[in-house]
Amino acid sequence: MTSDAVPGTSEPFDPADVTWTPVSRRLIGARLTVTAIWLTPVLLLTVLLAVLVGGAWLWVFPALVVVLGAWIAWVVRRQVGAIAYAERADDLLVRRGIVFRSLVVVPYGRMQYVDVNAGPLARRFGIASVQLHTASPATSASIDGLPPREAARLRDRMASRGEARLAGL
Repeated sequence: MTSDAVPGTSEPFDPADVTWTPVSRRLIGARLTVTAIWLTPVLLLTVLLAVLVGGAWLWVFPALVVVLGAWIAWVVRRQVGAIAYAERADDLLVRRGIVFRSLVVVPYGRMQYVDVNAGPLARRFGIASVQLHTASPATSASIDGLPPREAARLRDRMASRGEARLAGL
């Protein structure tokens, strides 16, 4: 029996000797707020339709909206729990996903610039996003749900590591 495993790794989405840093759980509240902003008008319209028309069967639609909201809340909690990043000597790892998992490895020497973003809702929840840009769009990565201080620290660290790696070329 042959093994295609790379020495030193336990599986593709969880390399050995990597300490993962999870994102802030406040990202759950931000994503659920966006969900509520979209689903509340739909719920109100379906309830209004059921009341005005008077058909008992029309109450199925508001119930479906509530079930959809509960399912989204469950999925968002799991999705946010699956997002993490790890800084290594030569690259940054970003993993996400439950069903469709992904692991992005961004070499510091390939980074062109690093953005930190926080819209009004993100600022309200005390979180920010770090966007890493490389020469190839396929290796660019984003980390949502970071506390602002951690986002600024990560931005500065990634920028300095990227410059150091480029200077060594």
